[in-house]
Parts: sequence; structure tokens; C-alpha cells
Amino acid sequence: MTPASAATRRWRPEGFGSVGTSPGLPAGFGQTFSSRFVRAGGLRQHVVIGGDGPPLLLVHGWPQNWYAWRMLMPALARDYTVIAVDQRGIGLTDKPKDGYDTRTLAGDLVALMDALGHERFAVAGHDTGMPIGYALAADHPDRIDRLAVAEAVIPGVTASPSLFGTARGNDMLWHFPFNRLDKVNEQLVRGREDVYFGWQFTTKAARRLPERDVRYYVDLLASHRDALRGSFGWYRAFEASFAQNEQRKARRLTLPVLAIGGAASVGEGVGNTMRSVADDVRSLVIPDCGHWVAEEAPEEMLTALTAFLAPYRAAASRSSR
Repeated sequence: MTPASAATRRWRPEGFGSVGTSPGLPAGFGQTFSSRFVRAGGLRQHVVIGGDGPPLLLVHGWPQNWYAWRMLMPALARDYTVIAVDQRGIGLTDKPKDGYDTRTLAGDLVALMDALGHERFAVAGHDTGMPIGYALAADHPDRIDRLAVAEAVIPGVTASPSLFGTARGNDMLWHFPFNRLDKVNEQLVRGREDVYFGWQFTTKAARRLPERDVRYYVDLLASHRDALRGSFGWYRAFEASFAQNEQRKARRLTLPVLAIGGAASVGEGVGNTMRSVADDVRSLVIPDCGHWVAEEAPEEMLTALTAFLAPYRAAASRSSR
């Protein structure tokens, strides 16, 4: 890692959402990982970093933050420098009013990795982290070695579902048009974060998340006056990201891709989406698992990631000799 400099200023976050204030972390987590603020690309980004080895960037989904990866991070840190980021608008990262299209969000993360001194890296993205991961690989193919994605659709790539579908489909997808609304969604949700986000976590899980963990996410979303706006930002930039993905499809991904779905959620749809834009895709569907794969099935996801990333780790080890 490069030394601190004026161009790469770092601070130690202590507020709610940092390592030191997050509940139920695995034993010894704070001995390996620490929270940092990194100024990169004009944005103060919150990252949780630890471990040793080639860099692995973890990109969470909605309505979560870096904490979604906590159960996988200690094991991954044995072989990788793990960097779990709060996206623009989320957690302790800055919450500007614009810049939530996937091109800008991918640019944020490239700027972050530049600031940390990592030229080439692997990426794992869940939920909104999947289309952001796709944008990273498509827009910056010389930077990404391997891409693992889980449990999402990609605007402009995944076939759009019918507006009048099944009740189950409506339960899974109605938040897309709701989150895209201007202001009224914030007015409806503010003060009722436990109702809206609690419903999301409950209905999209096959293995229900502990109440403590759901409460953590809900409290984080209620802790800052701009938190709701930031959480809806990706959805409000949907049209821009859709147009960008229409252009990205013209150039297929050639890097290795791992697509993970929960059998009780998107399932094989993740693999189908990625096969439409990438040449080298392996797919895994985890049985008895819903949308929150890193928390519902951490052991299964860790096993899949470990095997998928092994060639990346081996190549990095050879090059460092």
C-alpha cells in the first residue's frame, strides 16, 4: 500500500457504520480490519481494509453497506488484501446529489483503488454491486482481473419483466419503480425506515437474517438526513445507466466471471444475464438461499469465491517472486 500523501488523505472514522461501532462482527475482526476515509475522485469514501495479498474489492448492494461482507472477510483476508467499500451515497461515504450512474460509480472505485496503490484487482459485487461490477469490467478492462457477481439484474442487459406479473415477481421488483421516484419515496419512508427496509430484508430472504443485523441497516439508513436520498441514487440514475449499458454490450467481457444466485431468488438468472455480455462465465445457484447470499449462505459463497479467485492469487504470487 502506498504511504499517505496530500493526494491520498486518510482519516479514521469512528461514527456509526465504522468497524468500531458495528455489532456482531466475527471474533478478532477489529484486529485484522480497520475503517478508513480515503479522498479519491473528489469523494470521501469509507472503506474497511485488512489482510495481505492481491487486492480484492467488495462492492455491497442496496440497502446495505460494507457490513454485508463481514462473515466472508476474515477468511478472504488470509489470502487477499480485502477492501470493502461504502458506495457513493451509502454508509459513511459522501452523499452528493448526483453521480449515481454506473459509469460514475465505477469511476469512484477506480479512483479509490488508484489512491490505495492498486493497479489491477479482483471484484466481487452483490445486488447493485453487480451492475457496478459490470461497469468496472466493461469500462476499465485493463484494471479488473476477475469478476464475481451475485443476485441482481443489469439495466439494459437483463430482459425487463412484465409490469403485470406474478405476486412473487411483484414482491421482488416493486422497489425498482418506487425507489426511482423523486422525493415522495423519501417522504413516505422517512420515520418508517423499519417498515420499508424491514419488509425488504424479510421478504427477500430464505434464511431469515437476525433482527440485530436488520436493525443495524435500518438504523444506518435513518442516521443521516441524506441517507435515504443516497440510497435511492442508483435507482434514480437508472435511465443513464441503461443507456451506458446499451453501449457496453457492443464489447463483450473476456475476463473470467462467476455468477451467483440464490435458488429462492434470482437463481440462474444471474448466470443468464452475465452470459449475454461475457464469454467466460461459470454459474452457481445456492440451494435454500434467498437474495442476501453473503449473509444467508456465507460458507457456500466463500467456497465458491475461494475456488474462483485461486488462479488470480496464484498468478499474483508468481509475479511477486
